[in-house]
Amino acid sequence: MEKPISPQNPRHHHLTSFPSSFNRNRFISRKINLDKPMPSTSLANGSVNGNAGERPDVVASSTVADDKPGVSMMEQLVPEITTHALSYLDYPSLCRLSMTNSLMRKAANDDNAWKALYHKDFTVEQDGITPVNGWKAYYATTRAIISVNTGFFNIIRERSLQDMAQLWLNSDYVKCIHASGELFSGYSEVMQSWQLCFNWEQGFDFQVHNVRTRILTDMAWVTMKAYLNVDAGPFLITNVFEYHNGRWHMVHHHSSVMLIDGVNQQVVVH
Repeated sequence: MEKPISPQNPRHHHLTSFPSSFNRNRFISRKINLDKPMPSTSLANGSVNGNAGERPDVVASSTVADDKPGVSMMEQLVPEITTHALSYLDYPSLCRLSMTNSLMRKAANDDNAWKALYHKDFTVEQDGITPVNGWKAYYATTRAIISVNTGFFNIIRERSLQDMAQLWLNSDYVKCIHASGELFSGYSEVMQSWQLCFNWEQGFDFQVHNVRTRILTDMAWVTMKAYLNVDAGPFLITNVFEYHNGRWHMVHHHSSVMLIDGVNQQVVVH
């Protein structure tokens, strides 16, 4: 009767100890070509070379490695599955993934992945369009426009005439229609109208919802609903921007009071 395997049993010492230079992980994950016959190797419960009592788990454990050494499982997925997987990432994660290696950069720059991210973060209203520079560029531009539009409401909260003057394009064709219904045309008149608004003691803290954007090369417009308090209905606002000298500038602002049952139930604030 054979003794149990143990480090103290010299006969079985080769099964339990390895030289210091032996890479066990490399040995386990080494790929064996199953198309070629393997040499017969006796085991305690059978043999590897197709004889009775063979150990398929031994063969399986030796074929864990990927088909392509050095290539991750993610990189070996079919494009459709990769795109679906990337659709769960947010904007920063997708950008970071594109910087890992060339294969991931190609996958992260896939137009369908950015289209899916656009629909998730913004709206599906523009599903039928084909952006000239692709969905990645369209997504980035949309983020920039929304940031500028958010800055517009921050300027109103802070009542900063200087920042408002920098936001607007200095041109004679810019226009501003406040909720009062009064039209101001040209850069000077528009700035005077905002100065009157900011001279009020009351500040305006809008809560903005239902933001929608549309971009055409160097022009974009944004529609939204803005609330001053939860009791009153929303203001309907449209902002139009143009791209000049590396910046987006406002060229048109239109604010109107939403009618409730055909009656104006709000106090006009600007």
